[in-house]
Amino acid sequence: QVKLEESGGRSVQSGGSLRLSCATSQHFINNLCMGWYREVPPFAREPIAAIEPDGRDSYADSVKGRFTIIRDKAENTLYLEMTDLRPDDSAIYTCAADYRPTVPCLPGAVESLAYRGRGTQVTVSS
Repeated sequence: QVKLEESGGRSVQSGGSLRLSCATSQHFINNLCMGWYREVPPFAREPIAAIEPDGRDSYADSVKGRFTIIRDKAENTLYLEMTDLRPDDSAIYTCAADYRPTVPCLPGAVESLAYRGRGTQVTVSS
């Protein structure tokens, strides 16, 4: 069982930056496929970013060049660095993880990962 807890979400102005954190209950997260997705209920979830066990990262086109996913092995924490935020980035951001995903560890797989947190709200005002 992997427990995940997000934090760092808040209200910011358009053009601003935020860093979201996802603390894990594991003492060794190197072997996890990890990622972030976001959602604005009642609309569909949007996968954002994923990081493979070997460290390779990948992003949705909507955030590429603005967001960075970072795995801090020492802190057992996953981060999402977000810059140049826009109002349409407003959403609930959730992290997810899995040791053995059934699909390649890419953004499209994040929604299917076995473990996820409860999410943190990000609101970007114009």
